[in-house]
Amino acid sequence: MNTHPHRNTIVLAAITMLLSLASLHAADDIRITPDLVYGHKNGMALTMDLFQPPHPNGAAVLFMVSGGWFSTWSPPEQTVGLFRPLLDKNFTVFAVRHGSSPKYLVPEIVNDVRRSVRFVRSRAADYHIDPDRLGVWGFSAGGHLSLMLGTASDNGDPDAKDPILRTGDRVAAVVAYFPPTDLSPFITAGSPYPKNYPALRFDPNDVAAVSPIMHVSSDDPPTLLIHGNKDFLVPVSHSEKMHAALKDKGVPSDLLIIEGAAHGFGGDDAKRANDAWIAWFEKYLLSPKP
Repeated sequence: MNTHPHRNTIVLAAITMLLSLASLHAADDIRITPDLVYGHKNGMALTMDLFQPPHPNGAAVLFMVSGGWFSTWSPPEQTVGLFRPLLDKNFTVFAVRHGSSPKYLVPEIVNDVRRSVRFVRSRAADYHIDPDRLGVWGFSAGGHLSLMLGTASDNGDPDAKDPILRTGDRVAAVVAYFPPTDLSPFITAGSPYPKNYPALRFDPNDVAAVSPIMHVSSDDPPTLLIHGNKDFLVPVSHSEKMHAALKDKGVPSDLLIIEGAAHGFGGDDAKRANDAWIAWFEKYLLSPKP
């Protein structure tokens, strides 16, 4: 029996949106490296898939495979079509999976994706990319994780025994679709969200640590927010407040509001959003950083 209908709805909405923009077919010109292991927890591997275009431009985008803080898996030969808009522009793409709800909670999941960036940065030369030209992108929970990487990252711990943890996890550009930016309303007493999204059953004392709006600072990367104004699952006010906070700190930010759209959209709305995030990554990732 499906005990998490809302979680699956988010996952399917994100996938449907992408599928409306790109066909699911393997591409002979794209080099696929499946299941790169970027870490371990509880005896299990944390993995990502790597998609490399024939003529890499040196920039890369990490896609957060997350809906309701739950990561799905599909053969990368099928999902390569999802990343066609980026691959056709010669971006390298990493599809990052994290430890999933209900076993793992939001704070642990945030640590997973932070490690994924550290891993990619530490091996940037192997993948022919510039570690200072990494973007991150996601939908809903994936958007939340993308914003956490944009606002709450660091330069690594030089004293860590694990060499991966000595590497920073900063990114150079963020795109977040309909992201929760302040988790406090979702975990208050009586909220229905923890029932449908078990990853939210974490200690309320940790809510500020995993709410990106609490970490906005002037050194955050350029951030594009995309949200429907009829989204009743994650109200558009989350993106509006995040956009205002970023602008207040002088961070380049834009907010694309899709009129009449709910939590997920397709057709012309999806194409408009797609054009916007591709242009965002081209603007902020294709010029080498000083």
